[in-house]
Amino acid sequence: MSEEGGSRRPTTPTMHNPQTNGKSTSQAKSGLVPTNNVTTKEGLTVRTRIEPSLSVDDVIRQLCISLKLKDPPAVYALRDENDELVTNDNLRKKIKGKVNLKLVNAPAIEAAEIVEKLASRDGKLGLALISLRKLIREEQFANEFLSRDGLRELIDVINTSHGNTLAYALTAMQNLMELDYGWANLDNAFILKVVQILSSEQSPINVCRPATAILKKLVEADPSSASSINAASTSKGPPSPPPGSVYRYGFDVVYEQMRKEKRLLETVVNRLGSADTTMALYSMMLINSLLAHASDPRWDEFIAELEQLNVRKAVIRLMSSHTIEDLTSCILDFQANIVRVTFRKKTTLVEPDFEPLHNQALQYIWEKSKLQEEREDAITPIKWRKLGFETEDIGHEFREVGVLGLDCLKHFVERDPDYWAKVVQEQLSRSEERRCPIGKASNEVTDLLSEHWAIYAPGYSTSTTFQPFFLNFHRVHALALHFFLRMWNESGASSDDFPRLVALTRSQVKVALKRENIRPWHEVEQEFLESEYRAVRDRQMQELEMEDDIMSKIPIRNLRAKLYKESYEFVRQQRIHCLLEGAWFMNGIPLATTVPRDTLRRPTRPWRFLRLDASLKYLHYVDSAVKFPVRKGLEDLPERIEIAMISEVATGTCAPFPHIQRDQTDIPLGSSSPLLASSLSFSLLSTSGGSLADQIAPDQARWADWTDGLNMLRRDGGHVASQETELFVQALTEIGLKIKLLDLSGEKVEIPSGLVAGPPPSNSDFFFSDLAYDAPA
Repeated sequence: MSEEGGSRRPTTPTMHNPQTNGKSTSQAKSGLVPTNNVTTKEGLTVRTRIEPSLSVDDVIRQLCISLKLKDPPAVYALRDENDELVTNDNLRKKIKGKVNLKLVNAPAIEAAEIVEKLASRDGKLGLALISLRKLIREEQFANEFLSRDGLRELIDVINTSHGNTLAYALTAMQNLMELDYGWANLDNAFILKVVQILSSEQSPINVCRPATAILKKLVEADPSSASSINAASTSKGPPSPPPGSVYRYGFDVVYEQMRKEKRLLETVVNRLGSADTTMALYSMMLINSLLAHASDPRWDEFIAELEQLNVRKAVIRLMSSHTIEDLTSCILDFQANIVRVTFRKKTTLVEPDFEPLHNQALQYIWEKSKLQEEREDAITPIKWRKLGFETEDIGHEFREVGVLGLDCLKHFVERDPDYWAKVVQEQLSRSEERRCPIGKASNEVTDLLSEHWAIYAPGYSTSTTFQPFFLNFHRVHALALHFFLRMWNESGASSDDFPRLVALTRSQVKVALKRENIRPWHEVEQEFLESEYRAVRDRQMQELEMEDDIMSKIPIRNLRAKLYKESYEFVRQQRIHCLLEGAWFMNGIPLATTVPRDTLRRPTRPWRFLRLDASLKYLHYVDSAVKFPVRKGLEDLPERIEIAMISEVATGTCAPFPHIQRDQTDIPLGSSSPLLASSLSFSLLSTSGGSLADQIAPDQARWADWTDGLNMLRRDGGHVASQETELFVQALTEIGLKIKLLDLSGEKVEIPSGLVAGPPPSNSDFFFSDLAYDAPA
């Protein structure tokens, strides 16, 4: 080794690939090969020139020769000052950035030492776990750790430890589960142990956070969710995972263990009110995962248990909390999940002959009415018609609103059984013409509220604001039904006036539920319970002058629902197309993170270009000091983020780099303070709560395209975050509806309020012939 310019630090000869000797010299002279400082385990720092074409193994081998190290090169590895492992993938970047490097133990050595410490359970166990939770994310270390049966030792520590030691062990397991391999053999005993840890109210916050994340990951590791599974599913169930696949757990496996600890869901729901925002966040994410992945056999049981625990009330309290900034995205996800739950209930038929729960609900409603069943003749009973239904076929009566309508009517009765009996008997005391068909009215109100909140289909929620009244669906239904009954009485309505009262209630629903995210509940109650008939009727007449009554007819409402879904899908494709094109963003500085500081990595360059690949599985990117023209394809984008790793797209999370000047007009700086979050910022969060990327968009349009596009790519559908997308979908729906109506109005086609099926053919002596214009000429 030679001295350079009187420096006290020795300098190794230039490292080069033997096949490129001449090239190395020219590069050194032109300054294309940067100088890196390398520090050995003994603290000796040397300056070395590394040829970028070399592999990491070759660099380490030449370092060992130059430094005359006795140990073989295989026991060494290179890391940067942030302890990031240097690999063949990032070596060129480290050289180019003149990053200071350290010659340390190879992952195989570190893994062997940590596994040994886990097995010995001595005083060094805590330090070993702290190192493990950081290193386990590295693929090379993870492979060595798993090959030495480290997972079994880690699970043994989880089963026997408590306090901080348990927290460190669970965090290490959580980080291991960010890999898509290595944890395919977790048994039911381990899952039950995690469930028991979460169920215990004595478990400290730092233990519950990683335990919650582990359970969430297991729920999402469903065979049907695996992108790598090529086997087709069968009629008997989902595809079987290939050997070694971690996608072998899912909702059913986890829920089976959850049922053994009855307090688990209750404890998780209670933690939504935790003063620790991160704990509330993790609990919210677990509930969302369970809702999104609930399987058909357990769906009714799980949803009923969750509703019994008043999870909606807990989320509404979070909405009004002053510490919900980090929870906004999760709350909107919860709303989207409840839209799916509501839609499923609305489309589930009421079948009392086959479903005991349906029969129990109907019998409860009947018993609380305190009526006696009568008979029209020896065959035809008079029972459900007494409650205001049109026929005795009660399943048919709920065909438009399904189990949702049945639930709403049951809750209405439960709120005040005496009032229910009084109203029913009061209606029966009137002439048949003057009776309010209360059962039919309840179903109409349910349908009106479903229309108001766009319960059209699962996965099509475009609300960008909190909807606490939607989460209070049953209470709003009760208020609206009270309003309907009061308007019926005050207007002296008869059976022919039923459509007019439905239109009146629709008008009141729009007024009472406007500005839902900021309106206090008492104002909603006041609108429904205290509004006078004359004032409501006058307002409705003014609305009718501006809006054609045709819009309220059932075929038009069904057409709007169909066009809404088509518009949503069109916008989804447009947003994804923007991701495929790619765009420049500024790298942001996250202001709040749940990741330990020792594992936090921040980009060193202010600009990042992101582009989604054609398979929609990876987000490729490159960091740069300046913007440059990026070619089509992925050649200029060496780094990538797996879309499946994104569990949340959080907004308003990071601030711009402090050294970026204001005169750069394409950078959205909201304030001169670098610590103020930009309104155009967003973060891609992993299942562990760590950030995969922190970006700031140059304008509102790009922010909307990317945040909503990434949310729409997520496996569970996510939610729409921007008003731009919400208004875009609504505008397309309205334009499409008007175009369709122009076709009808031009032909002067009268749209019926409903369709009645004709009588069936008297015999089967017929066939369908080909239409003349379909036949070849």
